[in-house]
Amino acid sequence: MLYFSRWKIISILAVIVLGFVYAAPNLLSKETREALPGGWAPHRAMTLGLDLQGGSHILLQVDEATLRAEKLETLQDDIRRILREARIGYRFARSGDNAVNVTIRETTDIASARDKLGELTRPVAGGLFGQASISEVAMNEPSSGVLRLTLTEEGIRNSMSHAVTQSLEVVRKRIDELGTTEPVVQRQGDDRVLVQVPGFDDPARLKDIIGQTAKLTFHLVSTEMSAEEALQGRPPAGTRILYEESDPPVPYLIESRAMVEGEDLVDAQPGFDQRTNEPIVTFRFDTRGATRFCQVTSANVGRPFAIVLDEQIISAPVIRDAICGGSGQISGNFTVESANDLAVLLRAGALPAKLDVIEERTVGPGLGADSIEAGKIASIVGGIAVIVFMLAIYGFLGVLANIALIANISLIVAVLSVLGATLTLPGIAGIVLTVGMAVDSNVLIYERVREERRNGRSLIQSFDAGFKQALATIIDANITTLIAAVILFYLGSGPIRGFAVTLAIGVITTVFTAYTFTRLMVALWVRYRRPTKLPARLFGILPEDTSLKFMRYRRIAFPVSGIVALASIVLFFTASLNYGIDFKGGTLIEVQSKAAVADVGDVRSRLAGLNIGEVQVQNFGSPADVLIRVESQGAGDSAEQSAEAKVRTALESDFDLRRVEVVGPTVSGELAQTGTIAVIVSLIAIMIYIWFRFEWQFSLGAVIATLHDVILTIGMFAVLRLDFSLSSIAAILTIVGYSLNDTVVVYDRIRENLRKYKKMPIPQLLDMSINQTLSRTILTSSTTLVALFSLYFLGGEVLSSFTFAMIFGIFVGTYSSIFVAAPVLILFNLRPGQVGALSSETAETVDAGSTEGI
Repeated sequence: MLYFSRWKIISILAVIVLGFVYAAPNLLSKETREALPGGWAPHRAMTLGLDLQGGSHILLQVDEATLRAEKLETLQDDIRRILREARIGYRFARSGDNAVNVTIRETTDIASARDKLGELTRPVAGGLFGQASISEVAMNEPSSGVLRLTLTEEGIRNSMSHAVTQSLEVVRKRIDELGTTEPVVQRQGDDRVLVQVPGFDDPARLKDIIGQTAKLTFHLVSTEMSAEEALQGRPPAGTRILYEESDPPVPYLIESRAMVEGEDLVDAQPGFDQRTNEPIVTFRFDTRGATRFCQVTSANVGRPFAIVLDEQIISAPVIRDAICGGSGQISGNFTVESANDLAVLLRAGALPAKLDVIEERTVGPGLGADSIEAGKIASIVGGIAVIVFMLAIYGFLGVLANIALIANISLIVAVLSVLGATLTLPGIAGIVLTVGMAVDSNVLIYERVREERRNGRSLIQSFDAGFKQALATIIDANITTLIAAVILFYLGSGPIRGFAVTLAIGVITTVFTAYTFTRLMVALWVRYRRPTKLPARLFGILPEDTSLKFMRYRRIAFPVSGIVALASIVLFFTASLNYGIDFKGGTLIEVQSKAAVADVGDVRSRLAGLNIGEVQVQNFGSPADVLIRVESQGAGDSAEQSAEAKVRTALESDFDLRRVEVVGPTVSGELAQTGTIAVIVSLIAIMIYIWFRFEWQFSLGAVIATLHDVILTIGMFAVLRLDFSLSSIAAILTIVGYSLNDTVVVYDRIRENLRKYKKMPIPQLLDMSINQTLSRTILTSSTTLVALFSLYFLGGEVLSSFTFAMIFGIFVGTYSSIFVAAPVLILFNLRPGQVGALSSETAETVDAGSTEGI
């Protein structure tokens, strides 16, 4: 195991050097990186998430109900046009939300009407990726003389797909007009558009820009009667009432048919009226639009002409002269910013369907900078603490472990940079956690080397056996964590996926640096220094060889664990959890007072009269920071946005908004479901893996111990009333991985001893196995806790509950691997004969790693 050929040494060192090289740009400023030679020098750095650099994350969903209504309206218009052209008498009647019944007045016209309307049922080109043609309308004859035309579900799905595709382009154009850098606009699922705009700290304006349909039309104002008369009676056929944006709103009776539409525009620019110096928007038509506009204005000189944007009249000027130049201007109650925004909307074009904001997460640049600083400090302090700890425990071997740890972090950063992955605040937590867990493999190896040395082997043999026997345990322990990370990536979203990516990369680089790179450094040290004894510890936490009787206490530990787990379950169903907005919907806003100290009572009084339901206000972090939680409005996704706007308006004069999270009922229900599925699927996947690697008793024992840890962690959330959010799910899944890591290490040693000591009583064998791995368990838990405590005290309020759950999970996981996972094997009547026998040579050396064939 300590022999390396020259090409292996070169390959390993090349990987380490490349890791440092590709991680180096993250230490340089953006200007310095851009000045690097583009041909050969790595210049790509990690992308910072919105929670670190500030910005807005908005998830939009195509409003299916509105789309259906518009499609049905279009269908009615088409039916009306076809039958009028054919001079066929008819009557309309709605049939539910998707169909129209057309009653033909004359029996002799039924066949002709059926034939004419049949053109609406012809297949149209399919949606994306070369799908087959589909029929958007189906027609049948429920009774004599009645034709029913129905919008098909496949047609609706096709329209939704087209609407999302077109919306992507329109939204992208609108955001590009704002001049932001590196925005993300992408499809999410079948009916959603995800928008992420780094560095943009005005979410209200962003939502107005991307969420407004911006359908511009020009209508003649009806002269048949006044709007007041139409309001008191019934508007004439072919007209409708719309209101002008003013205070109070002014009604206008306009003709329903648009004379000119905004799709004929080729340009729109903000400007100022030369007479009044008020902000206006100038526009220019294409040839078709200019011709139509000229015809309409020429024929209607002296009549008012309503300019309508999304069913609201912007202005209704009187046509003084024919406008045949192909251009014009829109005036109204504009500010400079609103005129510019309207020009942006008109240039980008109208959305094909209404988009609803169903999730919003915004972080101000100030909070982002604070998060970066807190993450840096927590990472540096945690890293230094772990390095000092390893030096104190292992001396020179600790130096080698620390070199491997630094290389490990460099590889993580390098991979994230090369992949263009986004580093989020939970991602920093993943790196800090990796720092704590990365030493586990080194501790496994070093403790096994010391054990082999105590058993009388030479130094070279001890190192060789230590690396060889630790390999299987390292692989098993890290794969369980990797399974949890992969499942979290596929079922998580946003920053939690960033945490999963960082953790998964950390698991892979940890196995490489701890086993391969550390082994290479040890081999070179042994080859050139030829030591005769192991480097001494500077101090020891535990005696070298313990003989504690753990199984003696199983009759106490089992009932206590059962009672606590049962109490946690009862608390979960009675007191429930303090669910965050991720799971129950609502609004969370973090504000910072412009004064030195925030007046929480004043904030409560301002929000009390807004009629937005229950509002919780509390101090958060510094005395100037306040956290506001608004309960779910229970009236759909739009109601959540209205509540957020009311809070913003009430506080913006005296407070700066640092963070806004709005989760509607649609997303919150999905997050609750995927979170539950993530935990269940990860447990099943890990159980299958352990069943494959061990015997069924070990598999069930590992799952029981892990469920114990999960249930107790949930109980802790219930007792302390900590906020239970997506980050809590990430913490639970990480605890699952860590707990199984600990359990697998103990199980590997139990399996090894079962093969070696076939006549030893099971309780005695379990005690021996736990004592043999006890130093590793304590050392690994200590290093991980050192890193987590630095994150808890220095990482900021946002990560505090996540980190506290992790700290609690470390203690519970360590307890369960000793007092639950091991004793449960006695309950399942495990016997030495149930474990495969070793060859005589392997049994003599207890080479468990080689018997597994890894």
